[in-house]
Amino acid sequence: MKVAVFGLGYVGSVTAACLAAAGHDVWGVDVDTAKVGPITEGHSPVVEPGLDDLVAEGVTGGRLHATTDPRLALDRADVSLICVGTPSTAAGSTDLTYIKRAVRDIAEAAHVVVPPESGFHSIVIRSTVPPGTVDEVVAQVLADVPPPAGLTFGTAMCPEFLREGSGLADFYAPPFVVVGTQFPVVGTQLTDLFGFLGQEVQVVDVRTAEALKYACNAFHATKVSFANEMGRIFRNYGVDSREVMRLFVQDTSLNISPYYLKPGFAFGGSCLPKDLRSVLHLARMNDTELPLLAGTLATNERSVSDVVDRVIAGPGREVALLGLSFKVSTDDLRESPNVELAERLIGKGYNLRIYDAIVNPSRLVGANLRHVESKLPHLQRVLTDDPAAALAGADVALVSATDTAAVQALLATPPARTIDLSGHLGDDVEALPGYEGVAW
Repeated sequence: MKVAVFGLGYVGSVTAACLAAAGHDVWGVDVDTAKVGPITEGHSPVVEPGLDDLVAEGVTGGRLHATTDPRLALDRADVSLICVGTPSTAAGSTDLTYIKRAVRDIAEAAHVVVPPESGFHSIVIRSTVPPGTVDEVVAQVLADVPPPAGLTFGTAMCPEFLREGSGLADFYAPPFVVVGTQFPVVGTQLTDLFGFLGQEVQVVDVRTAEALKYACNAFHATKVSFANEMGRIFRNYGVDSREVMRLFVQDTSLNISPYYLKPGFAFGGSCLPKDLRSVLHLARMNDTELPLLAGTLATNERSVSDVVDRVIAGPGREVALLGLSFKVSTDDLRESPNVELAERLIGKGYNLRIYDAIVNPSRLVGANLRHVESKLPHLQRVLTDDPAAALAGADVALVSATDTAAVQALLATPPARTIDLSGHLGDDVEALPGYEGVAW
């Protein structure tokens, strides 16, 4: 393909050189001659291991070019990849000035160049942008400057996952290749464009692709801060946190895994809240601040209060809570967020009926019994073993139970609103009128 790459910083230069090395005809575009000049002369405009040689090979082979003129790059081009900067504004929002300028340059140049033989040109954002940028910002620019007759534009988000200093290795071995688009032709073009990577190209909703890069970078930042907070507290006890983390990452079942990375309701149980409070107490005893972990407790509480607020915002006073324990398939109620949710709703005057397939008040003992007695002293009165009885007359159902009886009862007599706290109730439940996901 002929590919135009807008923006010749770290991402654009690596992308252009690697695509050229794969045999594509690549034209880099930048307003800055200090970036265009070096590529024209056969070397990289940025410092990146191995990139100088790859640029030189591309230029010598006639597959890599650079220009300040978008028209040269777009003549008969199939795809434009936009890799321009998206810096923060003073308020912290994303400045999309360069994105809009690049899209406008493409749209205007399309009126004076020879279109691709297919009559279709893909405009693909590689820069990190907020969800809605392609659907709203890019679409608005293209509405202001529509394509000429005989040419159709398709848009997409294809996030990059390149680290400075290992850009080439990351390009050739990405964690995934994701394309967000509503245009099947764009998905096909990008599958062909990146086919040499030998990875499945996952075509998803455009906003999912835009959000993915933010989720990745936020998690990476969180991991750095987490490791640093562990180091700050444990050094007070003569612990080498490097050794702790060396062992920590070997657990790929829970620690470094998909297990806990599922949007849903708050965490609870006998371990996580207790041990997190203990770590924070150790920090206070040693005059050490751990704002990330302190914030973890705060955001967990926010998960509970958010559901309470959503119930209050809706009509009706009859509430069914399906699932009481902190985790499915256990009767452990210790620090269950569902118990906390029940206590708050009862305290606000709601008529609550609770179903749990496993919890039996007569069998609760020890700390488990003491906890629920302190939170829900009238549990026996509001608890039922029949989900249909809990749902009878309910205005809203709060559902974390995923057992067959609970799901069938929901489908048989759905209330006006169903707030899904688990995310695993199935497509039939999610198709119900009034269905809401707790975090989606």
